[in-house]
Order: sequence, then C-alpha cells, then structure tokens
Amino acid sequence: MPQTPQIAKEALDEALARQGLRSTRQREHVFSVLLHRRDHPTADEVYARAKEEMPSISLATVYNCLETLVTCGLVRAVNYEREPTRYCPNLHEHAHFQDKGSGRVYDIDLPPDVMAHLKRILPNGFEADNVEIYFHGSLQRRQDAEAG
Repeated sequence: MPQTPQIAKEALDEALARQGLRSTRQREHVFSVLLHRRDHPTADEVYARAKEEMPSISLATVYNCLETLVTCGLVRAVNYEREPTRYCPNLHEHAHFQDKGSGRVYDIDLPPDVMAHLKRILPNGFEADNVEIYFHGSLQRRQDAEAG
C-alpha cells in the first residue's frame, strides 16, 4: 500500500491540529487505506486492509481512527438504512449509488445547478449544511436498457 501523499498528509495534520489532536502512524495509515481504494469500505474492511501493512493495529484503533477522521472532516460516514457505516474520503458534494446485487457503493457527481436547486427548495429561512442523496438499484443488462 502506498504511503499517504504529501498533500493528504498535510491536510490530515492540519485537520487534526484544528481539533487539538496530533497525527499518529495509525491515523495516517487508516487515512491512507481510505485514499488508496475509494470504494466506501466498512470499518471491518478498513481493518482488514490496514492489518496487511500494520499487523499490530487493532479493530478498536481502526474504529477510533475512523471516528477521528470523520470528526476532523476528512472523511464522510455514509449510512444506508441498517447496513454498517461506510467511509468516503470524497468531500465534494456528490451523491452515492449502491448496487443492490454487489452491495458496492459508487460516487455520483451531480451538476452544481442540481445541488443549488435542491438547497433553494428548502422552507423559507432554512439553510442546508449538508445534502445527502442515495440511489439504490441494480446493474441493468444491455438488452433490458435497449428494450426500455
């Protein structure tokens, strides 16, 4: 697994410092795991990946690191109904699509005008800090798509 890119390490250090925290090898490693494969892993998946390069890391440490990364605003916790929380390092406004067949989660970039429109339809006097959009569906076979 590659090391955390310098720009990501600097962002990590700055975000932790704003919270009065310091960077640790474990925090840096968990962040690197999330940046390396942006597939919205669960904490258990992050733990399995982190353990490959850092065999001494514990599941509790991974959970603590993930919580810290979310609190610092470096990672987004993505929750689907009763499923385990998944973690997403993409901080730009975007939606998520979950394939019902595989369970895999994909980032969906939305045009800026869509997000602006959604924020404008709020009740008067209210402002959204965050908008979360989740799509659920399945991969369609080519012939099904052509028939429709």
